Amino acid sequence: MPPTMFRETAKPLSGRYLSLAEREEIALLLVQNYSLREIGRRIDRSASTISREVRRNAATRGGRSSYRATVAQWHAERSALRPKTAKLATNPALRSYVEDKLAGVVHTNCGTAVPGPSVSWNGRRHGPRQDRRWAWAWSPEQIASRLIIDFPYDETMRISHEAIYQALYVQGRGALRRELTACLRTGRTLRMPRGRTALRGKNFVSSDIMISQRPAEADDRAVPGHWEGDLILGLGSSAIGTLVERTTRFTMLLHLPRMEGHGVGPSVKNGPALTGHGADAVRDAITRTIITLPEELRRSLTWDQGAEMAQHARLKVDAGVQVYFCNPQSPWQRGTNENTNGLLRQYFPKGTDFSAHHPEALAAVAAALNSRPRKTLGWKTPAEALDQCLAQIEKQRVATTG
Repeated sequence: MPPTMFRETAKPLSGRYLSLAEREEIALLLVQNYSLREIGRRIDRSASTISREVRRNAATRGGRSSYRATVAQWHAERSALRPKTAKLATNPALRSYVEDKLAGVVHTNCGTAVPGPSVSWNGRRHGPRQDRRWAWAWSPEQIASRLIIDFPYDETMRISHEAIYQALYVQGRGALRRELTACLRTGRTLRMPRGRTALRGKNFVSSDIMISQRPAEADDRAVPGHWEGDLILGLGSSAIGTLVERTTRFTMLLHLPRMEGHGVGPSVKNGPALTGHGADAVRDAITRTIITLPEELRRSLTWDQGAEMAQHARLKVDAGVQVYFCNPQSPWQRGTNENTNGLLRQYFPKGTDFSAHHPEALAAVAAALNSRPRKTLGWKTPAEALDQCLAQIEKQRVATTG
């Protein structure tokens, strides 16, 4: 049978792929001991393309690797055959690892499971987005990258994040249960096309506590202990607070319960903030939470110009942390916190009544978030990064006192 590219029904080869003529040129230049970069320049291809071609499609007969154009063309045609069996379908250990990281149950420090909302599945998708499943829910990219760390010497435990998405979204791939899409942060059961994708200054904010005055060490994230904070509002004026450390991305959640008398009678203008996220309540919640950290990890806190931070001067005294404020309508100045709030919306979608969640549930969600490997941390988890910082602080203390 003639090669596929010579058949009458064959389509023209895309310029994206190497042709047989180019492979013959590569073989000739390799025999003449030209470098991969020089070969790439001569056939107008990148050096990485040549490197992958020689590595993937070389002949290995007799135990030695040599590049031959006809053998390389055969390898390329065989690899291009479709459909292929999904790797997750043929590797039970890899499939079990991926499913466990996608659908692991959130639990408290004592090991008690926190089930969260009950998610129904009708064969096509789950229910409303606010009923998203609570899970450890690592993203496919986190799973794919963490495999290299957890199984450094097992080459069979490797998969790309795109293959995981394909297994979830494309039913024909069929390797993962379709209902696991409810564990994705977006909650989507189908891919979204790429094409669809007024604050006022307060009188308690002065120029000497604006973000422009924040130390340079906070901007470059070289020194841990600089935090960003915000409120996430929910149904019925309920709220929770978020604190994110800029260097380690470690997250702590603030429980802000409604105060006694809320909903009993009409609200009083300029009266106490019975919703639970007034200036006094937020100040006390931040103090209770951040005071548990060493002094070296309480350097600064960056917040927006919300009225809930009107007690920032008292907070500086109680918690020993300097507060800085962002410019109006500038959420990118707290980019780490904004991104973390987006991750938290997986557990607390818009329309959630935060008053229904007790502190243990918030701590469990924070623990789940701090146990996810992060690309920006070299695929370490925020908890692991914070432990390293604490170990360095303790080492410095011992050296100083010794």
